[in-house]
Amino acid sequence: MPLIPGLTNTGGDDKTTSWVNKLTGKKLGDSSNETTFAKTELPKEHRIIKEGDMSTMDHKPDRLNIHTADDGTVTKVTHG
Repeated sequence: MPLIPGLTNTGGDDKTTSWVNKLTGKKLGDSSNETTFAKTELPKEHRIIKEGDMSTMDHKPDRLNIHTADDGTVTKVTHG
């Protein structure tokens, strides 16, 4: 369940929904707890995109895209 009530993924598949629920509202760090998710638990194929950063538009269906706010809080999770 995301830390931000009412914020859910309205599209996508089960694997994306699962990551949305695990990451949304948390920060990424060295270990997992109520407010942090361990980077070591992320899939091998992932990228972290900070607010305002540029990213490539190439599509990799298995890549997890983790979008974060300026303070490092995960705001959006997609595959592609």
